[in-house]
Amino acid sequence: MEAVKPGLGFLTGGGNMGARIRAHDWSHSPLGPIDGWPGSLRSALSLVLNSKFPCFLCWGPEFTSLHNDAYQPLLGEKCALGRPLREVWPEAWDTIGPIVARALAGEASYFEDLPLILERHGYREQTYYTFSYSPVRADDGSVRGILCTVIETTAKVQAIAELQEKEDALRHLNERLAHQAAAHAADRDRLWRISQDVMAAASLATGRFLTVNPAFSDTFGWSEHEATNVPFMDLVHPDDKQDVAQHMQVLAGGTPLVRYENRIMHKDGSHRWVSWTIVPEGELLYGVARDITAERQQREALRQAEDALRQSQKMEAVGQLTGGLAHDFNNMLAGVAGHLELMKLKLRLGHTADLGERIDTALGATQRAAALTHRLLAFSRRQALDPKPTDVNTLVASMMDLVTHTAGPSIKLETRLAASLWTTFCDPNQLESALLNLANNARDAMPDGGLLLIETSNVVLDEAAAAHHPGLRAGEHVAISVSDNGSGMTPDVLARAFDPFFTTKPLGRGTGLGLSMVYGFATQSHGHVRITSEAGLGTTVRLTLPRHVAGDQETQPRHPDAAPDAGQGKGVVMVVDDEENIRAVMAEVLGMHGYTVVLAADAHAALRQLHAGLAPDVLVTDIGLPGGMNGRQLADIARAHWPQLPVLLVTGYAEGTVMKNEPLPPQMELLVKPFAMNALLARVRSLVARR
Repeated sequence: MEAVKPGLGFLTGGGNMGARIRAHDWSHSPLGPIDGWPGSLRSALSLVLNSKFPCFLCWGPEFTSLHNDAYQPLLGEKCALGRPLREVWPEAWDTIGPIVARALAGEASYFEDLPLILERHGYREQTYYTFSYSPVRADDGSVRGILCTVIETTAKVQAIAELQEKEDALRHLNERLAHQAAAHAADRDRLWRISQDVMAAASLATGRFLTVNPAFSDTFGWSEHEATNVPFMDLVHPDDKQDVAQHMQVLAGGTPLVRYENRIMHKDGSHRWVSWTIVPEGELLYGVARDITAERQQREALRQAEDALRQSQKMEAVGQLTGGLAHDFNNMLAGVAGHLELMKLKLRLGHTADLGERIDTALGATQRAAALTHRLLAFSRRQALDPKPTDVNTLVASMMDLVTHTAGPSIKLETRLAASLWTTFCDPNQLESALLNLANNARDAMPDGGLLLIETSNVVLDEAAAAHHPGLRAGEHVAISVSDNGSGMTPDVLARAFDPFFTTKPLGRGTGLGLSMVYGFATQSHGHVRITSEAGLGTTVRLTLPRHVAGDQETQPRHPDAAPDAGQGKGVVMVVDDEENIRAVMAEVLGMHGYTVVLAADAHAALRQLHAGLAPDVLVTDIGLPGGMNGRQLADIARAHWPQLPVLLVTGYAEGTVMKNEPLPPQMELLVKPFAMNALLARVRSLVARR
């Protein structure tokens, strides 16, 4: 048993609340020290504390609150012990205040399911209570306190309300069904007359409307007699008949149709777009429809406006692209034409001393033009790639001398290459070019010096992460980042960073195609590129490429092809190109170096010579050939008959159906136009030597 201090026996059996009352400091409360409480208060409180029902007792002029353990859950987060009743329930005082006043006047009250809005948990809630307020008198007969026995009935009231609502709904439903059964014909006629929606009943067995409402006639112009005396398929737009027939099978299977759209013929010969809701009941169909012709026309007008806007934006981009392209090519052509005219003049005057220098300068201009077209093709994702399993760490390491020399002495170069980096599948030469472009951009962003950091890492993307990287699939990838702590980009510059010919560099310092090329290369390689930058803090460009798991052979970027000496060649080379000038130049160069050259202008001419007995040592063919057969198809047919025939594919534009981002078969290589003649000779010599 709990120990009871002398004079506090009235708290016996009071549980947790009895202990709290004993421990409370009552000396400063209106009730005064507990030892001085009157017998009437003690008796009433003992009754409250020992009750199994929720009870509270208010005493004294401020209605100081006392309650038992069973009452505590009704308080929620409130604390009532020792507080005036009005402070405990201020939000409900307008309701319970008058009840308290009657109790003080000696009048007991009883309420059942009284609604009260209380704040017990920090928010207002509707509650219900059944309770009684009884006056508690002192020894002199005066009312000194109020005893309340209370039960919360919120759950009961709500359950009864829900049950009543359901009963009311069921009763209303029964009444409505009874009414409908009694006056079905009149109701149907009235509903059909006033409805603005098309309503109809039809038979699957006969394929005809059984009845239609006036809105049907208003919408389509057909009277009820006309509509019900022709098969409803006769009213369907010819282009929609097959689809309607298929959906009739769905309805025959018992499945309703919701928002099914088709076109119905108006009596004037035009057609209206209609949205149907159709419910099957056996072989009967009940349908409600709405004329959406105006909505469809609005949607079509919006689509046309959007198409016009996209076309306008496209033309603006094309204008910017062609303007920049024309500017750069005109500069390069001016250099080539100027040097050629100067050479022509000097030859006429007999001045030949510096012709070699003039030729080299003109060739340099053509090489810059070739680089520009390669960047354009990269941006458009049409460049011819020669993808291989590539060790990115090895490739980055091989570039360090070049990047260091390009960056200059004021820039510190660091690398953080991940150990056990996965192999990726890409064109190593194009990756090298992309990284060099990014390094050059980083250098230009740090004119006063800074840090250039190249990092590699393995990255695994789940479906959610891949969704934030357009072009990437979930799975394993290799990431290459190039970072600097230079000037960074403002948000408007960052938004246009990949636009072709967009550059913030001074006139003549850049073409604006570097990042466009990186973007095109990444996309064509099934990867992704992202730029993060902040003005004044620097830039990071992150290139993410898929992991290659079909073999980890290491691939290095090729170095420029060396020029063989004249007269070293031996063997027969078939050259297939529809451009006579290119065909003639390749033939002359190969002939000068000792090869026997056989020419063809298209794939069909080449095949005729091969089937006639020609046995070339190498087939050199352009990919874009006329006559319905391209160079890749020619090579595949030739290799089917002569499996060991080496093939050199030549192209300046790789169509997706011809050159996919996949490795070429053995003894088949790719050379991208425009190319140096020494590169052609080196490739032919290599293919002949490996045969």
